[in-house]
Amino acid sequence: MNVLLDILKEVWVLTNEMSPYLLLGFLLAGLMHEFLPSTLYTNHLGKNNFRSVFLSALFGVPLPLCSCGVIPTAMGLRREGASKGATVSFLIATPQTGVDSIIATYSLMGLPFAIIRPIAAFLTAILGGTLVNGTERQADPPLTPPIMEGNCCSSKEKPSPLRGSGERVRSLLNYAFVEMMEDIGKWLVIGLVIAGIITAAVPDSWFTAFQDNTLYSILFVLLFSIPMYLCATGSIPIALALMIKGLTPGAALVLLMAGPASNVASILIINKVLGRKTLAIYLFSIITGAVVFALGIDYLLPAEWFTAPITCMQDCCAEQPGWFNIFCTELMIFFLINALSPHKLFSGHHHCHCHDCDESQKNEQCTAPILNSQLSSFNYRIKGMTCHHCAANAQKAIASVEGVEQVTVSLEEGMAHITGNFHEEDIRQAVESIGFELEKTSTKVSD
Repeated sequence: MNVLLDILKEVWVLTNEMSPYLLLGFLLAGLMHEFLPSTLYTNHLGKNNFRSVFLSALFGVPLPLCSCGVIPTAMGLRREGASKGATVSFLIATPQTGVDSIIATYSLMGLPFAIIRPIAAFLTAILGGTLVNGTERQADPPLTPPIMEGNCCSSKEKPSPLRGSGERVRSLLNYAFVEMMEDIGKWLVIGLVIAGIITAAVPDSWFTAFQDNTLYSILFVLLFSIPMYLCATGSIPIALALMIKGLTPGAALVLLMAGPASNVASILIINKVLGRKTLAIYLFSIITGAVVFALGIDYLLPAEWFTAPITCMQDCCAEQPGWFNIFCTELMIFFLINALSPHKLFSGHHHCHCHDCDESQKNEQCTAPILNSQLSSFNYRIKGMTCHHCAANAQKAIASVEGVEQVTVSLEEGMAHITGNFHEEDIRQAVESIGFELEKTSTKVSD
């Protein structure tokens, strides 16, 4: 019982420290989502050159995409014309950081980690993308034709300037505190609990061989970071807990880089969609970048830069948190309960994630009833969707198929409802091109 109380205490302390910064990070993520059109990313990544790789990494670093959501998003960029090198650069940079995780890193691990983490992600992504481009003689064509202009889910449409400010605020808050919480809330809780267990329940003797030993620490962390799923924000308390147990700051950075950047699911999908050679370069770049920056931190930079926040954290354990931190923690808990509960207090779920078209077009093409009685409607099950970005990219891919008049994708049900006159094989190819699977059977709903 005492051990359980110690674990809960550690989780409480970590949550109190992170909650104000997490709420700020989610709010900034909502602002980016609402006011930065997707064309900002898709229009500059098509050429097989260094500029596309550089811009892809630059765009990817602040984007608040989780490790699962980055796969379909990157494959969607690939479908719309992004070069293979730019796609790999995006795949490496995006899951390692995000505006929310950078702010959360500062809250627990201090300013040096918060600065080095996005720089390491950015340079590692450039390495991977440049190596991929170097192996390609010329730019490959996109995986499938780009999404048709005029379709509701076309990335070529721009937000309507006539959208009301109230509606934009609701959309912003919905994305920040409902959809993002639903996407990463579970992994944030898991990260906090694992950190609490490591700190309170795992004996220091388990880490004796790794204490103050950079090489052993790096190899140890790489061993479980590469295949394991860790989100950028959820990895922060775990990295801090490992440092408390004696692992070096460099090893903690390895966890922050390699954990979110790769996992078994992403490895399998990249191998399937982009090929074995690209997968090898992707893994080589992540491992090389993590090891190089880890060695640089442990051997070239003052250790006090990275250990001071730990000392501060341990000192804070004996102090009562301020009212503002407690308020932010209670607010975070409320959002998490809403995200993880099957009976949500409030929900921002909507099936049409066509953020880049104006409201009149969205209403006409996404939600209006189909008047042509000759069109058929089918339900398809899509395997592999785990977050709202997954569902949005699946919907966008299906909407690009010739003959599709209307499509809604439900993340909760794992289903796509499609209306139109289309070939099922075209739907399958579109879904598989972004890393998901379409079940062989479909249910005809109506004629």
